[in-house]
Amino acid sequence: MEIVEWWPKLDSDAKAWLIAHNGEPVSPEVLSEIIAVGGSVNSGAWVGESGPDGFFLSDEAVDWIEAAANDESD
Repeated sequence: MEIVEWWPKLDSDAKAWLIAHNGEPVSPEVLSEIIAVGGSVNSGAWVGESGPDGFFLSDEAVDWIEAAANDESD
């Protein structure tokens, strides 16, 4: 499932966290919510790196969230 499919299903707190911390490792709580609404951490253009520093969104997803945040604030 791509970001455009799971983003609308997230609660407002998770969206706000992703916007405020865009480009940072995704918190375990927010990542759990993404998975709960159908986002798979194993595939998709939104999946970035996962390692000792945590799970990161892809550059494409970071850009998408920034654009979504700008659209929501207009």
